[in-house]
Amino acid sequence: MIKIRTGSAILLCSIIGAAGAMHAAEGQAPDWAYAIPMAADREVERAPEPDDLTPISLAGSDLMFTPAEIRGRSRANPEIQLPPADWHPGDHPQMPEVVRIGNPETGVRACAFCHYPNGKAYPGTAGLQGLPAEYIAQQLRDFCDGVRDTAEPEKENVGLMIDIAKGMSEAEIEDAASYYASMEWTPWIRIVETEMAPKVWNRNGVFYRLEGADAGTEPIGNRIIETPEDSARTLLRDSRSGFVAYVPMGAVAKGEELVTTGGGGKTMQCGLCHGEDLHGLGTVPGIAARSPSYLVRQLYDMQQGTRHGNMAALMGPVVANLTAEDMLNIAAYTASLPAQADAP
Repeated sequence: MIKIRTGSAILLCSIIGAAGAMHAAEGQAPDWAYAIPMAADREVERAPEPDDLTPISLAGSDLMFTPAEIRGRSRANPEIQLPPADWHPGDHPQMPEVVRIGNPETGVRACAFCHYPNGKAYPGTAGLQGLPAEYIAQQLRDFCDGVRDTAEPEKENVGLMIDIAKGMSEAEIEDAASYYASMEWTPWIRIVETEMAPKVWNRNGVFYRLEGADAGTEPIGNRIIETPEDSARTLLRDSRSGFVAYVPMGAVAKGEELVTTGGGGKTMQCGLCHGEDLHGLGTVPGIAARSPSYLVRQLYDMQQGTRHGNMAALMGPVVANLTAEDMLNIAAYTASLPAQADAP
């Protein structure tokens, strides 16, 4: 049985086996939210990667990029940074240099590589589009100051983000924050409630559907499986190709109860700080229509004390009594809400 639920503005990281309920308040991490590659993921047969120099086209774009340009780095000369591919330059303002190419002299990677030129990103990292500039800048400073880390040591891109933040100048922090804040968050996630979800494998922190003889479905258990709408386009880093998140049946309604009422004192109403529509309030970020996997990671990190900057400290009483299932339900509900703006 599958039930599709999205907000009015619709369409806008492998998981092996169905996991049981995991109680975050008891210290058990919701492993699926961190998308750590497993040994079995390395055994999945994948198509050979193209050479670095052959130009590739993408439907819907007039541009062509080589694989080296798509990843922003050549295999032959990995120390040389390139501007990551921007398939749709008309979708966003002119990028500042730190977003477009980074700062090779200080080892700062281009923000556009992980977060995309338009800030939409993939579930393994943060969607920055439309977040308050003050909030983005503060998170970079928190990474630099050692007060924002991860509860899952194997989540390697957090360490990379810490190194990048430490290499950024204050001007680069302000440029990146102002740039991504200048856009409104548009639809990117589609929520599907289901008992059975597609089998997936993990490649670089993204869950892709298994294909061929290995394809199929399995019980979803207490997990969210967030996977590209179009795997081929995501592999090319198409900033217009979003994600679908499969969630357990009833998760959206359970999450709505927790988010809107506090669940009888178990937590607090999210709208008090994040705004009635959950699109943000002042320097507090919006959480509506964004990656549920990312949100669960942040809730758990704050509960475990590995993310404890000034703004995160305010979340202490909010997350203290939440189980991993509560976090899943909250994220399923917030992801199902309408985005800040309609799709371009």
